[in-house]
Amino acid sequence: NMPVTSINHFLIRAADIERSKNFYVDVLGFEVAPRPDFPFPGYWLGTNGSIQVHIAQDGIDNRSFYYLGTPDDAANGQTGVIDHVAFLCEDPAQFKDRLDGRGVNYRTRFLPENQLFQLFLRDPDGVMIELNFFGVEDVAAFGGENYTQMARVD
Repeated sequence: NMPVTSINHFLIRAADIERSKNFYVDVLGFEVAPRPDFPFPGYWLGTNGSIQVHIAQDGIDNRSFYYLGTPDDAANGQTGVIDHVAFLCEDPAQFKDRLDGRGVNYRTRFLPENQLFQLFLRDPDGVMIELNFFGVEDVAAFGGENYTQMARVD
């Protein structure tokens, strides 16, 4: 029995690795981490001493050889079959101000029973990012769609 203990990272094939790196650093607050000398351009980005995001240049020759999840018909420009990638975050007011100050579009949602406030936004390549803030009792300053008030699927 070899249980999975946590997610390690995900890789984005970015149309422009500099633009994507700047988004994750400037908007989300990630840091650029040391990266091995892979035979294709990219970045490793992380927080709190861990690496969560790999960015690699899309459109390179033989991309399906380097990126094993990328067949010739692989989608570009959206999250694909994965709906979103979520991060745990702190200080929702500061984060919301940061996004507003940079003109970043987002949607807000709230799950009262978990005291969970969420921000949803897309990265430059269309990947849906979910930012989770636990311990938020009062969302009056943030607004957001309340999951408990949404139409239920039977």
